[in-house]
Amino acid sequence: MGQEPMTYTLLDKVNSPSDIKGFSMDQLRQLCAEIRHYMVECCAINPGHLGSSLGAVELIIGLHYVYDAPQDKLVFDVGHQAYAHKIITGRREAFRQNRMKDGISGFPKRSESEYDAFGAGHSSTSISAALGFAEAAKLQGLKDKAVALIGDGSLTGGLAFEGLNNAGASQADILVILNDNNISIDKNIGGLHEYLLRITTDPRYNKAKKHVWDKLGDGWFRKMIQKIVVTTKSHMVSDSGGHLFQAMGFRYFGPIDGNDIAQVVETLRKLKEIGGPILLHTLTKKGKGYAPAEENQTVWHAPGLFDPETGERIRSEKGESRYQDVFGEVLLELARQNPKVVGITPAMASGCGMSMLAKELPGRFYDVGIEEEHAVTFSAGLAAGGLKPFCNIYSSFSQRAYDQIIHDVALQGLPVVLCLDRGGLVGEDGATHHGCYDMSIYRSIPGAVIAVPCNEIELKDMMYSAMKSQTGPYIIRYPRGYGEGVDWQGHEFTEMETGKGEMMLDGSDVAVIAAGPVANRAVEAALKAKEQSGWNPAVYNIRYIKPVDEELLADVCRRFSRIITVEDGTVVGGLHGAVAEYMSAQENPFPVRAAGIPDRYISQGTQAELREECGITTDGILKAIMGEKEKIDKKVPKVLEIKK
Repeated sequence: MGQEPMTYTLLDKVNSPSDIKGFSMDQLRQLCAEIRHYMVECCAINPGHLGSSLGAVELIIGLHYVYDAPQDKLVFDVGHQAYAHKIITGRREAFRQNRMKDGISGFPKRSESEYDAFGAGHSSTSISAALGFAEAAKLQGLKDKAVALIGDGSLTGGLAFEGLNNAGASQADILVILNDNNISIDKNIGGLHEYLLRITTDPRYNKAKKHVWDKLGDGWFRKMIQKIVVTTKSHMVSDSGGHLFQAMGFRYFGPIDGNDIAQVVETLRKLKEIGGPILLHTLTKKGKGYAPAEENQTVWHAPGLFDPETGERIRSEKGESRYQDVFGEVLLELARQNPKVVGITPAMASGCGMSMLAKELPGRFYDVGIEEEHAVTFSAGLAAGGLKPFCNIYSSFSQRAYDQIIHDVALQGLPVVLCLDRGGLVGEDGATHHGCYDMSIYRSIPGAVIAVPCNEIELKDMMYSAMKSQTGPYIIRYPRGYGEGVDWQGHEFTEMETGKGEMMLDGSDVAVIAAGPVANRAVEAALKAKEQSGWNPAVYNIRYIKPVDEELLADVCRRFSRIITVEDGTVVGGLHGAVAEYMSAQENPFPVRAAGIPDRYISQGTQAELREECGITTDGILKAIMGEKEKIDKKVPKVLEIKK
């Protein structure tokens, strides 16, 4: 089921792409097998994006075998498939610390290696970036080649089509490799997916293939004739199926078997000598070479810890629900109650929890592919048509839909509920995926509601309240992972008053105003401060970043002269910005101290490690509280003891 131990006879000798240039085809095949084994071995104890990288090994080895990086620019889309690239570009041992704090990034990163031509983490960027490299080389008289490796899921993004359209018209010397594995994270959907499926299931090709294969059996002659069949396939399919790419100005080649290193190398060698925009369509298998990953491709996109020999996944014994589970179950319950409730996701159904709705009420579920902009405007259209759309987007990906949130939802006041999953520090995916900026970005939109639940019950009630709301956007922002362990399932739906916070803990010396689950850590810190020093902080759960509870803030200003804000988001413009702006408008303003994500990019690590780095753990908030006490203590003159 899993894999047997392996000696890395070739991989241990590869420290840069130049080391594989003299390999024979048999050695390349062995190297691909060793790389796959090594990835499984490392990812079993240090989880990562395994399935995509297993499927792209031959493509990456072939690219480095034929092209001359870093002079030639190899640009990866998203980066989920780039592990083989990292391993053979001098980071073999560092890969054991992939995605760990102070280790290497899980995605291509320019500051990490000269072989990482362009940073990635979000989808659909590779073609535009590669076109930039191609034009830069042409203008400078360089012979550098530019290659974009993009998955079929990423090709659904609008930016990918913008890049294709511009590249085809420019006649730039660019190669786009379409890694078609029929799945991104969840199963691919949409018109483009069906188009690619038609290309690869052309009846003329498949009829010829079946006839030839039945006659040849499994012997050596079948292998010899395979090249002829591949050529026939390319001819049939390119004539009948590549029209979309040809119409955009690309010469279309393929599809070829992207898991056959000989085909990959032979094809790339030929295409390297051809100028202009070229698209090579390759077929690969996600999870290739590791049976569990091949059999359940969605789960093994990022499987977590597992036993490499048996393929058994090692599950956490933690009993609390994840916020994603709460969202999924609550959305389904709301949809049962209200026939106007529908769910929309840009290709994250299983990750966000919306697969529950998809399974029970498939007619009211829409997976639009990796198309955040379309997801928001589509939701706006649904709302304008009288429905109640819940559009779930990962916080960092929602940045792509900023204009649509303003132009199509907010300006028209349409009741779209935007559930921003993965708000705050997401962990090992690092800077490209942290949801640091959502509260700051969207707080500037007139009429927007930004709700930040501190636990599972508040998430449930905010979703219910959002369903009742008649205007939008109504934004609910919550983190990745486990909640506080409260009994949200036994809690009856309760409508929350928009823009109203609560006092969680009364006090007298300093006010701590918090947003989201860190409010619970603030309570823990305040109780510690009282126990250790006698200082008595009050803690407020603001609940809504917009509209902010001005009555609560007015009460804080009357009672306290020291305020600390705590948030799992950037301190620039988020909760700290809202409170500081309110304070600045008062007759006697005073400074507001901020605890949150600082004004710099935070790298990868566990969520716990990164929260500690940013000072938003219980101990970090305690330190901020005690820092305010120290300021007061320094201002109080010491009474000198009079000697007798």
